Amino acid sequence: MPQSERWNALGREILFSARTELYMSLPFLDAALSALAVSDGFDTATLATDARSLYFNGAWLAQQLERGRPRINRAYLHSVFHCLLRHPAKTRGRDRDLWDLACDVAVESILDTLDYRCLQADKPSVRRQNLYRSLRAEMPVLTAEAIYRQFRRDRLNSYDCATLSRVFAVDEHSLWPEEGDDEQDKQWQRTAERTQTAMETVFSNQATGGEAVREQLSVTTQHTTDYRAFLRRFAALREEVAVDADSFDYGYYAYGLRHFGNMPLIEPLETREVRKIEDFVIAVDTSMSTSGELVRSFLTRTYELLQDSESFFRHINLRILQCDDQIRADKRIANARDLTDYMEHFELIGQSATDFRPVFEYVDRLVSEGAFHHLRGLIYFTDGLGIYPKKRPKYDAAFVMLEGGAYPENVPPWAIRAVLREDEIGEPL
Repeated sequence: MPQSERWNALGREILFSARTELYMSLPFLDAALSALAVSDGFDTATLATDARSLYFNGAWLAQQLERGRPRINRAYLHSVFHCLLRHPAKTRGRDRDLWDLACDVAVESILDTLDYRCLQADKPSVRRQNLYRSLRAEMPVLTAEAIYRQFRRDRLNSYDCATLSRVFAVDEHSLWPEEGDDEQDKQWQRTAERTQTAMETVFSNQATGGEAVREQLSVTTQHTTDYRAFLRRFAALREEVAVDADSFDYGYYAYGLRHFGNMPLIEPLETREVRKIEDFVIAVDTSMSTSGELVRSFLTRTYELLQDSESFFRHINLRILQCDDQIRADKRIANARDLTDYMEHFELIGQSATDFRPVFEYVDRLVSEGAFHHLRGLIYFTDGLGIYPKKRPKYDAAFVMLEGGAYPENVPPWAIRAVLREDEIGEPL
């Protein structure tokens, strides 16, 4: 048997043994562990996955095995977690090196908290612990999306990125597709939901040290929202001056013109009923958990959608509020020109703790003072962490969050919650 075939046979045996051990120790991951077919059909120096198969280098696996079985188990689980958290499917449009690093940090942060003998290799290095500590000071859950945004805000250069990659990288990401496979991603979404359910029910008491897994799964299983369609639910039905082409018969209209000169039998209606946004409030969370760049991206996208002639009445009554634990700014927008000017001079004000109640108290006061004719709703852009009002307001209220770093489960039952993909708000990638 050629040497390459012997290495492949040994590699398969090592991985099958690792998968069996992981099955026994972490039964809540059974669906995820069985979702990747082990294959030697790709030339890799370590491990690699395309979210369908797990490719391996037999010689590398043998070297890792000599240093201890937990290294093999961790490496196997490292690739599985990438798929379970749908990292490959979220690659498109991002800085590839930075995204690869963020995904590795997110996965390794989970593995370093799992208290299982089969995963206990070397103690996390000081550099790892310091990075985890600094990231947790900025975000509640170390998801790849949140870490990636933080790295971008920190302007991590290529040297720092390469240095950290040597600390956290385990497998290759070269097979991650630039254009995601929607069907494959849906399968991993279902696997993640199944795993989350298993952890929260049958196996929850056995999942020692599994809190990091549950937290990240709760984020990755969140269903995102079409923001354009979401905004339409706040539109009001009103009459607008315009020809309603569907309200009359052109045959009779033309007949009158032919037989009676300039006397059509039926005149087109001069108004039509349309749904557009009129009275509306947008509140932005300016606490320490959000950034000026992120808020600007959200407002820019909202502005683009509202600027659409199909969304705006000619005259609107829009209020844009900034708030952390108190109202920091209130801007009244009466038309598209006001909105354009506001966006050109936008400045984030605040950066204290988060309390949602002042916004609702302030808007309730505006309503009582007659500042709105018929307030349809309020959209609050936030990460979901803060103090919520106990009672439902008289208007619809929605809390809009960005996937990968939000807590929609904290939103009270009386409110609407929406989780947006990064490309929904056009956040710079």
